[in-house]
Amino acid sequence: MITVEHLARQFTAPAAGKRGLSFKRAAPQVVKAVQDVSFTAPDGRITGLLGPNGAGKTTSLRMLAGLITPDAGRMSVDGIDVVARPREALSRMGVLSDARGLYPRLTARENIVYYGSLHGLSRDAANARAETLAAMLEMTPLLDRRTDGFSQGERMKTALARALVHDPANIVLDEPTNGLDVLATRALRDALRYLRTPEGGGKCIVFSTHIMQEVERLCDSVVVVSHGRTVASGSVAELLAQTREQDFEEAFVKLAFAEEAARHLQEVKA
Repeated sequence: MITVEHLARQFTAPAAGKRGLSFKRAAPQVVKAVQDVSFTAPDGRITGLLGPNGAGKTTSLRMLAGLITPDAGRMSVDGIDVVARPREALSRMGVLSDARGLYPRLTARENIVYYGSLHGLSRDAANARAETLAAMLEMTPLLDRRTDGFSQGERMKTALARALVHDPANIVLDEPTNGLDVLATRALRDALRYLRTPEGGGKCIVFSTHIMQEVERLCDSVVVVSHGRTVASGSVAELLAQTREQDFEEAFVKLAFAEEAARHLQEVKA
C-alpha cells in the first residue's frame, strides 16, 4: 500500500537576462512543480495518476521513488516513511521510469540478473526470477539477446522484468505506454491486470498517464492531477457521476481544467 499526503516540491530555474549594453541579470524563477498531491493506493488495485503534461505526475513519482526530496508532505510504502527510511521503502517497490535505461551490451537476462543482485538476490535466484518473469511477459525468446536494437515494446518488457525481479509488493510506473505499439500496450495491460490479482501477488500498482483510454480500461481508481494538485479522485464511474458526464474525456476536462474554465467565464462576464 502506498500513501502520499500533501506532497509539494518547487524548483528554482535560472532566468536569462537581456543582452546588450544594459545587460542585467534577471532574478531566478521559482517553478512550483507539485503543490498539494495526495492519494492512497491499496494492494490488489491499479491506481492511475491522470493529468495533462506538466501537471506534476512525474515529479510526484520521482519523489516517491526517492530520486527527489520533497519540500513538504509525507510518503509511505507499506507503512515505511520514504524520506526517513528510503532503503527500506525502495526495497518494497519496483519502479519503471519513462527512461528505460537498459545496458545495451548486456542481454535481457543479464540486465535482469544484474538488478536482482543489487537487490540482494543470489545469481541462481535472480536467474530463476528472470525465467519466471519472461514467461509471464511473453519475452522468453528475448532473454539471451543483447538489448541493443530492441524495439520499444521489447525494451519495456525487459525494463518491467528488471523492476519486478525482487518481487516487490508495490509497482510504480511513469507513463509506461509511451512509444509502444498496440500489441505491446495490450501485453503491458495484461501483465498489470495479472499482477494485481491474488495469483499475481495482489500488487499495489500506481502508474501515471495522460491517456484517457488507459485509465478507463485499466484503473480501479483514478487520481486527477492538475497544476501540481490533486483535484479529484475515485473510480471512473464515480468521476462521471461527480461531473454529470457520460464521456470520461469530458469529465476529465471539467476536473483538470476547472481553473481555466472559471477564468474564461470571468473574462466573458467582464
